[in-house]
Amino acid sequence: MQHLWFEHILLPQGWADRVRIGVVDGRIASIETGIDALAKDDRHGTGVPGLCNVHSHGFQRGMAGLSERRGRPDDDFWSWREVMYRFLDRLGPDDIAAITAQAYVEMLESGFTRVGEFHYLHNDVDGGRYADPAETAGAIIAATDISGIGLTLLPVFYAHGDFGGAKPAPGQRRFLSDIDGFAQLIEQSRAKLSGDMILGIAPHSLRAVTPEEMDALVALAGHGPIHIHAAEQLREVEACLAWSGARPVEWLLDNQPVDRRWCLIHATHLTDTECDRLAASGAVAGLCPVTEANLGDGIFPALRYLAAGGRLGVGTDSNILVDAASELRAVEYSQRLSHRRRALLADDTRPSVGRRLFEAAQSGGAQALGIASGLRVGGSADIVSFDMNHPALYGATIETLLDHWIFAARHGAIESVWRGGRKCVEAGRHIAADAVAARYRQTVAGLLA
Repeated sequence: MQHLWFEHILLPQGWADRVRIGVVDGRIASIETGIDALAKDDRHGTGVPGLCNVHSHGFQRGMAGLSERRGRPDDDFWSWREVMYRFLDRLGPDDIAAITAQAYVEMLESGFTRVGEFHYLHNDVDGGRYADPAETAGAIIAATDISGIGLTLLPVFYAHGDFGGAKPAPGQRRFLSDIDGFAQLIEQSRAKLSGDMILGIAPHSLRAVTPEEMDALVALAGHGPIHIHAAEQLREVEACLAWSGARPVEWLLDNQPVDRRWCLIHATHLTDTECDRLAASGAVAGLCPVTEANLGDGIFPALRYLAAGGRLGVGTDSNILVDAASELRAVEYSQRLSHRRRALLADDTRPSVGRRLFEAAQSGGAQALGIASGLRVGGSADIVSFDMNHPALYGATIETLLDHWIFAARHGAIESVWRGGRKCVEAGRHIAADAVAARYRQTVAGLLA
């Protein structure tokens, strides 16, 4: 057993002082509070549980910055998607592994300790299956092994180009499956998992899946997580109305057993009724506000949703910028810009915006990725500690620490990160950062040559 000792740490019941955590085989075996450190303990200042990144497309880290030039007067999500399609046509499994490992290292350095990889790049460049249907899932698992991040793998089912079973576009050929082929992909992916990796499924969106296929996919999911893109863009909402007479989230709530297993990614464009119904369903809204801002998606109604008891998590989606604090900050700032007021996601009983955001994302993210929330006996030892000598944390108390980190700190405020009891980040740097970055640079240079 190894022991980690913290002067202060955030437990499910709140902040605790002088906490000694025993770890065996990556799991928390004991938690003692109000106790002094022993000589052999690994001592630290202030810690919190690691966050879950509910939505990532790891390979897109390699195209960050490539789509920031104006291509046409009406540039939007749909024109960005064409850039993404051209980039992914160059990627092989080794490229995916190298780029994804870089994204995962950055996630760990920023405080994410588990990622939900929304994995849809299944096929070879010509659209044919690899000899191993889960070849690229193996590349993601390899990136997980290199970085040490926890993984909830979410293989994506994608069969159509638009609502009503429309023919897919040529740029989508690397994503496509039928139900039988997808079931095989799921089983081959499951065989590659190890440790505490979790397997879920991800119908890509109502654009890409027919109602009959959706029913079959939910049956395949069993008790595992189910993630789906929903209502990210107004054009998507309008097309769904034309197809079905209902909006995407409305259709899902009316036609599928949306419950705690589900995570609706983005859910940006909601009516008040949809917002309240989604909150009541127990599902998680998977918000990716940095990507949503980058793509011009819109603003999720977080103020109303949280007031209705909704659960949320945050994700890095396109990985244009990989930073947990930035995602949390953008949730609050988007509401301030929309409502023209401040401190909106705090309330009278929880006056700290940072703490409310952190605890909501920590709990909702864990639910979305299929793990227990918080630091508790039997749970994974996924812990983040802060450098309390960082200038942005000067003067912070325990009650204001998360406000300082989320709203005032830049890179370097995180000291160490443990994932499954293994210290992956020390003195603010991932232990494999240099090797992973060298491979990443070589890979991207080859892709862009």
